[in-house]
Order: sequence, then structure tokens, then C-alpha cells
Amino acid sequence: MKNKDKLKKKVTAEAVLSGEVTGLSRFLPFLGPAFIASVAYIDPGNFATNITAGSQYGYLLLWVIVFSNVLAVLIQSLSAKLGIATGRNLPEVAREKFPKGVSIFLWIQSELVIIATDLAEFIGAALGLYLLFNIPMLPAALITAVGSFVILELQRRGYRTLEAVIAGMVFIVVVAFAFQTFLAKPDVGSVVAGMFTPQFAGVDSILLSAGILGATVMPHAIYLHSSLTQNRVVGKNEAEKKRIFRFEFVDIVIAMVIAGAINMSMLIIAAAVFFKEGLVVEDLDVAFQQLGQSIGPFAAISFALGLLIAGLSSSSVGTMSGDVVMQGFINVRINLYVRRAITMIPPLIIIFIGTNPTEALVLSQVILSFGIAFALVPLIMFTSDKKLMGSLVNHKVTTIAAWMVAAVVILLNLFLLYETF
Repeated sequence: MKNKDKLKKKVTAEAVLSGEVTGLSRFLPFLGPAFIASVAYIDPGNFATNITAGSQYGYLLLWVIVFSNVLAVLIQSLSAKLGIATGRNLPEVAREKFPKGVSIFLWIQSELVIIATDLAEFIGAALGLYLLFNIPMLPAALITAVGSFVILELQRRGYRTLEAVIAGMVFIVVVAFAFQTFLAKPDVGSVVAGMFTPQFAGVDSILLSAGILGATVMPHAIYLHSSLTQNRVVGKNEAEKKRIFRFEFVDIVIAMVIAGAINMSMLIIAAAVFFKEGLVVEDLDVAFQQLGQSIGPFAAISFALGLLIAGLSSSSVGTMSGDVVMQGFINVRINLYVRRAITMIPPLIIIFIGTNPTEALVLSQVILSFGIAFALVPLIMFTSDKKLMGSLVNHKVTTIAAWMVAAVVILLNLFLLYETF
């Protein structure tokens, strides 16, 4: 027993950095932050855009999800690196580097983005309860509110408890969609072609692709990830910071691969079931009913369960992000529970007036897509600053790739704005 306790004590971040621990176990102390950030990549907004894309265009836009997740690995690695190198999160660095007016503007737009995020997550979880238990949307929303408070309470028990619970919830979503994909029996050749053949089919498909990008690469996850890494494991010198980042990069790749697989499975299921039958499904409650009719009630139940779990887990992440941006940009912090209560008001109003939940989800993703550039541009600027980042400063290739990503995102957002209004 004593030997086991001794072994457990050895597998710590400090022991790993000092070289006392080798093998796969050395990654364990560093796994977690990316999994919390990755929850933002599988929120209910993704359900709406991916199901619509699959039912309308089959496997055609599968490559957009692959592309978005490659971007996500790059973006989240920059965010994590900023926290490790500076000991500060992205909003805090922005407050120090930018004029006060710019910081206030960035705070306001980030709050709007988080409201849109919270709208998607709250409505998604409530819709999941409605589909599973036939609970009317308003009572379901109130139950969701209670659930989100319970998840927030986990923060008081330490980051490891929160990370473990979030990882468990992500695992449930993975199992739910793996089961649906198995039942849907997609065409493997078409899946592979869709993943690696970039193409569009008219203006609407480009518009939907922008929505997928907005639902996948989330601005609040960029802010949050830098906060999750800034004080979790603190490097004493440049060499330790570089090692910490290498371990964190493994965490990011694993988490983003899992999130990408979930997103791809949503589109694949819609393509294999709805597109094959000539059905364009844009409402999640219709998707639930059609899955039950086409491949059985267990598929429908697992779909609704995945929606519920994704909504609940991502709602707490949205609240954490809101705390980070307020404290970082304007140096003000309010109680998380008060913040959670305030951010519940817009989705409750939307549910109360009877707005179509799926339409509200899609609109939230449009708003989210505009926020990416305001988080991404400062992130690239800061991580390319040698004085700020030290040995973790971006390589030239990384900086060029990041600016190219930013350009693509901004152009897609301008196109989305033009087509929408």
C-alpha cells in the first residue's frame, strides 16, 4: 500500500518536469484543460449546423469539419501557450497592451458572444430534456438551470474534479454518437471522400460552412484556454515552460480529435439517414423523430441524451469564460452564481415567447462566428511577441499559418454578414 502511495506521489507535474517520471504516465498531470475547452466545440449549436449540413448536402461538407478542427488545434495551442509563457490569460494581456477603450470594446463584444453561446447551450439542454422526457420547454429550461449550478459547484472542489466530470460527460456524448453512427451504417467511401475533397455546392453551402466554422472554432474557448493553463502548472524557467507546452499540446490534440469525431459523426449520421431518404432536416426535434423512425428508438434516445449532456457541460464552460473575460478586460469579477443567473435571462425569455429552438441555435452560431476574429487577432499578435513570450514565441511558419487562418475566418464572416443581411 505504501509503495502505491509513493508511486502516486511521484506522478506529479513537478516530478515529470524534473525527469523522475517517464513513460505514458508522465502525460497524466497535464491532461484536462483542453478537455474543458473542447466542450465548447461540441455544444448544441454544432448539432444544428451539422445535422442541417448532412441532411442537405450529404457528405459534401465533411471536410469543413476536418478543416475547422485542424484550425482548432492551432488556435487552442496558441491560447494555451500564451497562458503558460506569461502566467496571464488573453484578456489580461489585452488589457495591459491595448488602450482602455479597446479593452472595453473587446469585453462588450466577448460578452455578446458568450450570451449567444449560453443561448445555444441552454436551449440545447432544455430541448434534450423535452425530447427525452416530454417535459415542456420552460420547465425543462428551469431544470437545466439547476443542473448548470450543480456543475459550477464542482469548481469549489478543485480543477481535477471539474475536469474529471467534464471528461466523463464528453465520454457519454462520444458513446451516444458512436452508437448512432453504427446504426446509421454510412458509406465508408463517401465518408473518406467528404473528409478530403474540399468543395461547395452553391452559395447556401458556403453560408452553412461559415456556420459550421462558427460552431466549431469558439471565441470563448480561446479566452478560456489561456486561463486554464496560466496557473495550473507554473514553469520555473524557459526550459520547463517549453516542456509544459509540449505536454499540453498532447492534451489539445487528444481533446480536439475527440471533439472533431463527435462533430463528424453528427454530419455523417444526417447524411446516411436523412440525405439518403431525401429529407432536409433543419430542426433538432424533427431529427429526433426521424432517427426514431429510420433506425430505431435507441438512436433517437442517444441523440437526445447527447444533446442534453452537451448542453449542460458547455453551459458551465460558458459561464467560466464569462468570468475570465470580465476579470481580464476590465478587472471586475462578480460571483459565478450571480453571473449564471444573469446569463439565464435571455434564453429563458426566448423559450418563454416560443421561438423555434433550432432557429435560435443557428442564429447564435452566426453571432459566434463574428467573435472569432476579435479573439484570434490579439492572440496571434501576442504569441508572436518575443519580449512577451520568451522561448515560446511563435515560429515564423506558425505566425504565417495563424494569420492565414485569421484571414479565412474574417472573409467567411464578411460573406456571412452580406448573405444574412
